[in-house]
Amino acid sequence: MSTGPNAQETAELLSYAPNVTPGLARITEGIMARGAGSYVEYTDGRKMLDFTCGIGVTSLGHCHPKVSAAAAEQCMQIVHAQCSIAFHAPYLGLVQRLLHMMPHPSLDSFFFWNSGSEAVEAALKLARIATGRQNIICMQGAYHGRTFGAMAVTRSKTIYSVGVAPLMPGVFTIPFPFWHQLGREPSTPTDELVKQCLYQLDLVLSQQTAPKDTAAIIVEPVLGEGGYVPTPPAFLEGLRAVCDKHGMLLIVDEVQSGFARTGRLFAIEESGVRPDIMVIAKGLANGFPLSGVVSRKDLTESLAPGSMGGTYAGNAVSCAAACAVADAMREEGILENVNARSTELFAALEAVKRAHSAAVVDVRGRGLMLAVEFAGEGVAARVAKKCVERGMIILTTSVYEVIRFIPALNISAEDLAKGAKIFQEAVDEVLRED
Repeated sequence: MSTGPNAQETAELLSYAPNVTPGLARITEGIMARGAGSYVEYTDGRKMLDFTCGIGVTSLGHCHPKVSAAAAEQCMQIVHAQCSIAFHAPYLGLVQRLLHMMPHPSLDSFFFWNSGSEAVEAALKLARIATGRQNIICMQGAYHGRTFGAMAVTRSKTIYSVGVAPLMPGVFTIPFPFWHQLGREPSTPTDELVKQCLYQLDLVLSQQTAPKDTAAIIVEPVLGEGGYVPTPPAFLEGLRAVCDKHGMLLIVDEVQSGFARTGRLFAIEESGVRPDIMVIAKGLANGFPLSGVVSRKDLTESLAPGSMGGTYAGNAVSCAAACAVADAMREEGILENVNARSTELFAALEAVKRAHSAAVVDVRGRGLMLAVEFAGEGVAARVAKKCVERGMIILTTSVYEVIRFIPALNISAEDLAKGAKIFQEAVDEVLRED
């Protein structure tokens, strides 16, 4: 088995780093060579606790034995059975497994693609075709991707779309029920935030995009890049009611929150709200490129054969990996572990908040999709850097001072405690420097 490049080979490879587009950003230097469970190793010998999971992708840990074995086996059978030419067994096997995992039985029609952005594009396309309408309503603070349709409904940061207008037309934005978005105090009651945002939705439908011109509303059940903010169930219920009233579709983006990340198979389950279209990716295949659009047959029957597709869509190796992920979710007590570790992580983060009540604004999230928000400019980035120096990689998120926690869903209690201690020590050090 390869152990990765040696020091000389590493130096030679890194000499080509200047040839990589500066449009890509990285939070660590060097070459990541191996991963196992909750840890990654670099060619220079560093072993890092990974609280990023490749931004919520390797949710069962790096190189999960069953998932990697399923992918390796599939590689020796058929790698690319193109979806417009023939079925392959892992594609249909994945449909079989996912049907029993869906948050509502009406979600019974599947299309697999490569990335979350592509799945969002397909969802928008489906919504427009199925309704015969053009306009889309999205949320302030939302993130749905970097391709042009997905970028048009992304409102978390301007970096994703600066300088590339015009974006896809027909997109309208409403505020999300988060106190920051409405300029309110953190203590503002949730029902007040929800009421204000639903009122703004009514105004948009009466002033900017008529219901008969509006195809869909797209929403994340937990705002991801916007700051790891759970969407209040009452707001989701309100969106569902508006969609039902006007014949619009509700698109639920579970790219980051799906597949047990929030302590439920899908975050939308907390509200009981039925999506018309659901977008999935990230934890679906544990690192293999795969995404999906799930909807109702009566909606997808509006699609002409050939209107959906893609050279690598629903790749056989990725689908085989995803089948193994679904099996592991069922067989390995993943949801139970998420909820047990979530309780421990919440307690640890709340302890940090109590110790630094003036500096820590909020601790929030669901399951193992948690966040800590700080007061003061630049604090989150400095804390994340200190964590890296102590042997743990972790990410910031949003235009606010937020650090996000997305460890492996099967992380051990010991590794979770280790990560929480590293974070606490990093916060202590940064705040001592201020």
